[in-house]
Amino acid sequence: MASSSFKAQLHGDKLVVWNVEEANRLYWSGFFGAPLGIEKPKKKFNAPLVLDLLEGAYLLEEGKIEVFDGERKIGLEELLKVGREKVQHFDEKYAVYRDLRKRGFVVLPGIKYGADFIVYERGPGLEHAPFLVRVLKKEGNLTAEDVISFGRLATSVRKKAVFALVNGKIEYVGLEWRP
Repeated sequence: MASSSFKAQLHGDKLVVWNVEEANRLYWSGFFGAPLGIEKPKKKFNAPLVLDLLEGAYLLEEGKIEVFDGERKIGLEELLKVGREKVQHFDEKYAVYRDLRKRGFVVLPGIKYGADFIVYERGPGLEHAPFLVRVLKKEGNLTAEDVISFGRLATSVRKKAVFALVNGKIEYVGLEWRP
């Protein structure tokens, strides 16, 4: 672990970077997490940073954070286990999150849009996110109604709907809704 890694504390299904200076540096290094009580920061903030388990696992895997459960430092395998217990389809979502981040995208939770992720090319405040991503297991059931409702939802918020199909590898299928 790099000595420049930030310390995050595990709290249920979230991680918190309590040190405000570290929280700012981590957030602005790639728009990771969300400052507590601040929806879209435009400048340095004075709040702890809250990460979800997907972000935390990625940052831990990349050596950017250290994770503690109380005073005990935990490793990636233990954090992945927590993720699997707390987040439905964690492994598939984590694979997609990691793939999109490695491709240079900024990936944020998309729950308020009815998606797994909202994806930016540059970041929030710099642009409107062009993509909503929903993660699916390849052998999972996807109905015509699912496709239509997700496509219409994405269109209503001026985003492209993308399904990420996970089965050993990740395939992306984009939908473009034409009225």
